[in-house]
Amino acid sequence: MRRSLQSYRKVSLDSEISVASPHRIIQMMFDGALQRLAQSRYAIENNDLQSKGVYVGKAIGIITGLNNSLNMDAGGDVSQNLSDLYDFMLRRITEANANNDAKALDDVSDILRTIKEGWDAIPSDKHHIDSYAGMS
Repeated sequence: MRRSLQSYRKVSLDSEISVASPHRIIQMMFDGALQRLAQSRYAIENNDLQSKGVYVGKAIGIITGLNNSLNMDAGGDVSQNLSDLYDFMLRRITEANANNDAKALDDVSDILRTIKEGWDAIPSDKHHIDSYAGMS
């Protein structure tokens, strides 16, 4: 039953991605990273090291994807500042993983939420102008 639900979620996500705008895909990545950070925190609190490793790895993958999608040529200082923040977040997640530090995950979640709020506030007529690759 659980595997069927996971398969359904994957197909649903794949379907949403296939029709999503680049702006929406970045929003989905923010949502996914925040979910994985919350799951990592829960695993730390419950001393579930196996799940912690899985969710931390997924959060790192998503944040690395966000960082790699930045258009450093077109984004200027904004892209560089975001890249620096993503690098900081990746270091904090690594520290959280090594030290079972839920507070470090909270720090990353707070920063990521702030970036996401800014991204979500971009008016739809400006979705083609941003610091991410492939979004022009």
